[in-house]
Amino acid sequence: MQHKPTLEDALALMRDLRARCDWDRTQTHESLRPYLIEETHELDDALRAGDIAHMREELGDVLLQVLFHSVIAEEEGQFDAHDVAASLIDKMKQRHPHLYGGGHRQDWETMKARRRDSLGEGLPSGLPSLHRAHRLQDRAAGVGFDWSDTEGPALKVEEELAEVRDQLAHGDSTGQRDALEDELGDLLFAVVNLCRRAGVHSALALDRANAKFLRRFEGVEQLARERGIAMEAATLAELDQLWDEVKAQE
Repeated sequence: MQHKPTLEDALALMRDLRARCDWDRTQTHESLRPYLIEETHELDDALRAGDIAHMREELGDVLLQVLFHSVIAEEEGQFDAHDVAASLIDKMKQRHPHLYGGGHRQDWETMKARRRDSLGEGLPSGLPSLHRAHRLQDRAAGVGFDWSDTEGPALKVEEELAEVRDQLAHGDSTGQRDALEDELGDLLFAVVNLCRRAGVHSALALDRANAKFLRRFEGVEQLARERGIAMEAATLAELDQLWDEVKAQE
């Protein structure tokens, strides 16, 4: 039977690269940061597309980054890949006390809230804004600061939209623009909360909306080319008509 590579094989390869490849040997935790971010985004693209072959490849690239950092830490006497695995196992068991340890099922955010001193503690500063809002709301819900259903957040969206409309009516001076930004931020935050209570992640919902808009607008562009319509010279009514036609074809 053909040997199937293991995680230990991958770890051994990473150690060998650190020993014999000039580029790999010079890398540090700091120098690798951009690559981890890039590989994570590439994996996310594969997940979004549902491309299994690409997903497998990109998971390998993310694993490379995990092993890279683990081997560097091992060389510096800080920790190794097995310590990383031990941390993962310990955390997963803590998250599932009803499965490991004879405890009771508990909400993870509630358990974590007992271990931190503030709402924002431990949240990465570079989280995308939509996801950060979702996580902040998750954490607040972990200590009971949450609506029981979607009706409350839906009414909050309406309230915040009314405040945005009121602010828009005040003009666009510098101070008013700052106030408008505040109100629009409140509206976005309320929409994120509505998504969360409805069981939908706002970032994923926006991804779908972006993809839908792009698909439909490219359809508008295609129709315009076929009919000899110059997009930049067309009226809004003409573009709306093309948009409706594209939408009706879906």
